[in-house]
Amino acid sequence: MQNINNTQYFKVQAEPVVQVKEVLSIVYQALTEKGYNPVNQIVGYIMSGDPTYITSHRNARSLIMKVERDELVEEVLKEYIKTNNWEK
Repeated sequence: MQNINNTQYFKVQAEPVVQVKEVLSIVYQALTEKGYNPVNQIVGYIMSGDPTYITSHRNARSLIMKVERDELVEEVLKEYIKTNNWEK
């Protein structure tokens, strides 16, 4: 029988933090491998929030759902600005 006067400890392992750039890369690759147009599918997901736009292949759907949609847009826009040398 356990001693109910002692506090039990429960430790949850934190999930590793995945960068938005990595998520987009993995999702893009998974969509490509399954024969989808990754740009159309990712835009559909960002616009609607419907995760069925993203394949479950390579765990892409659950991965992209861990990132806020506005963070996805922000990352894409930052890369676009950087690529086009708009940064000051």
